[in-house]
Amino acid sequence: MDEVDEFLEQLSEDYEKLYKENLNLKEKIEALNEKLSHYVNLESTLQNTLLLAQSAADQAKESSKKEAELIIKNAQEAANELVKKAEERVLEINKEYEILKNEYNMFKSRFRALLQSELENLDKEYITNEK
Repeated sequence: MDEVDEFLEQLSEDYEKLYKENLNLKEKIEALNEKLSHYVNLESTLQNTLLLAQSAADQAKESSKKEAELIIKNAQEAANELVKKAEERVLEINKEYEILKNEYNMFKSRFRALLQSELENLDKEYITNEK
């Protein structure tokens, strides 16, 4: 009977040892499952963060593109306005030039006529004085 008791005691000790080892492994499994769950949640959060960052980057890119297009449009409009004003000023200067040119030609003609008239008067005076 001693052998049976020893066997039962050994069996009981082995069972207790295995039972404790099983509890210990279950605790480790539970801890590892919690860590796994934490890392799965962390991965999901990181993926969502990356998606939000990508979306924000896309929006910033689109916003920058629209702003650049608006700046270019405004610059083109300003340049067109400057060109239009310059063309108008060129037309004004050409008109003023034509007016001044006509006035100069009229002055030249009148002055020439005046000089011819004075020369004729001098000639008449000279002829009159010679007689």
